Amino acid sequence: MSERWARALLTTYRLAGAAAYPLIGGYVAYRASRGKEDRKRRRERYGVTQVARPDGPLVWVHAASVGETLAVVPLVKKIAADGIHVVLTTGTVTSAGVADERLGDAIIHQYVPLDLKPAVDRFLDHWEPDLAIIAESEIWPMTILELGARRVPQVLVNGRLSDRSFARWSKRAHLAEALFENLAHVVAQSETDGERFLALGARPVTVSGNLKVDTVPPPADLAALQALKDAVSARPTWAAVSTHEGEEEIAANVHLALKKRHRSVATIIVPRHPDRADAVAEMCAAKGLKVARRSKGEPIAPDTDIYLGDTIGEMGLYLRLTEIAFVGRSLAGEGGQNPLEPAMLDTAVLSGKNVQNFRDAYQTLIQAGGAKLVRDEAMLAGAVNYLLTNDAARSEMIRAGANAVADMRGALSKTLAALDPWITPLVVKARLMNGARPNGKG
Repeated sequence: MSERWARALLTTYRLAGAAAYPLIGGYVAYRASRGKEDRKRRRERYGVTQVARPDGPLVWVHAASVGETLAVVPLVKKIAADGIHVVLTTGTVTSAGVADERLGDAIIHQYVPLDLKPAVDRFLDHWEPDLAIIAESEIWPMTILELGARRVPQVLVNGRLSDRSFARWSKRAHLAEALFENLAHVVAQSETDGERFLALGARPVTVSGNLKVDTVPPPADLAALQALKDAVSARPTWAAVSTHEGEEEIAANVHLALKKRHRSVATIIVPRHPDRADAVAEMCAAKGLKVARRSKGEPIAPDTDIYLGDTIGEMGLYLRLTEIAFVGRSLAGEGGQNPLEPAMLDTAVLSGKNVQNFRDAYQTLIQAGGAKLVRDEAMLAGAVNYLLTNDAARSEMIRAGANAVADMRGALSKTLAALDPWITPLVVKARLMNGARPNGKG
C-alpha cells in the first residue's frame, strides 16, 4: 500500500464516517438497551456534554475499559495533583464506575466520542485539550487525525500491540505510518511492543514497563470480606477469575474432579462479563452443583459448591478469599487477562497458554516461579490439586509472585519522565493562573 493510497483511504474513512453519522443513533440506542451504554449520558458519545470546560490547562486522558482505566489511575492522580484539569474518557459503563470509585471529583469523566468526525470535532471544540494521553492500544483514526490537525500533542502510554494487531498493521504499513506520525511520543510496555511501534513508523518510542504493576491492589469491603471468610472457614478454596465462555464449564468440571480428594472444596468463579451469570449458574446446576450468587446476596452454605462472583468491581474481594487463582481467557479464549492483580494479592497464579496480550508479565512471573501455565482442563485440575495439597509449594509460588511484581515496578516514574516536556509547561501555566510563582510560592 503506497503512502498516497494510505492517505486516500484515511480521507475515505473520514467521509464515510461523516455520512454514517446521522444513522448511528440506532446503534447507540441498541447498545443502551443492552446495558452497554449509559442511557442518561449517551449524548456524550456524540461529543455533547452538559459539563462546562474549566479555565486553565486541561489534559484529555482516554482509557478504553476497566483494565486500562485502572492502569492510568496513578498517572491521572499525579497530573491532577499538579493543578491540571483532567478529562478522562472511557468506553464502557463498568469503566465509568471504576473512574468514579478511584478518582471521584479529581477528574471530569465523559464517555469517549464515537470515532466519527462530527462527534470528535464537537468534543474537541468544547474541551480544547492541551495534551491528549491515550492508553495501551486505542488507535482511533479519526480522533488521531483531528488531534493532529489541531496540533494537540498526543502521547500513547502503556502502549502495546498484540501479535494479531501487529500483523494486521504490518499489512498496511503506510496506513499505520500515516496515523502514528501524529503521535508525539509512544511509551511502550515492553521492548517487543517498542520495536513493533518503531517498525510501524512511530517516533520517538521509549519503554516504561507495564503501568498496571504500579497500581495498588483492587480494594475490598472489609466487612463483606470477613463475612465471606467466616463462611468458607477452613474449606480449601480456589478461584477461576476473568473467565470467558467455556472456561466456567472447565472450572465446574475441575471442581467435580477435586471433590474426589477434597470433599469440602469451594470454587469461586468470576466471569469476565457478569451478564453471562445466568447461563453460568444454569450450567453449574445442570451438573448437580449448588451455586451461591454474590449479586443476589446468597450466602455460602457448608454445602455450596460454586460461589459465583457476578458483580462488578469486587475482584479484590474474590481474590482475598483464596490462595490459588486461575486467570481466564487463556484456555477457551485468546490473549489472556492481567495476572498482576492476583499476584499482588498473594495468590499462586495458574493460566492457560493463550496469554499473548500479557506475554511479558507472564514471562516474568513464570521465570520467578510465581505462575504456571496449563495445557487443558485435566492439567488445571492436577495443578490445583497439587497446590491445595502442598502448603510449602503454594506458599513459595505466592512469595515468588509478590517478589516478581515488586521487581517490575517503576513504569509510572518512567512514564511521567516521558510526559514531562508537555506536563511541566502546563503546571507552570496553571500555577501562574492561580497567582503563584513557578516555584509554588505565592
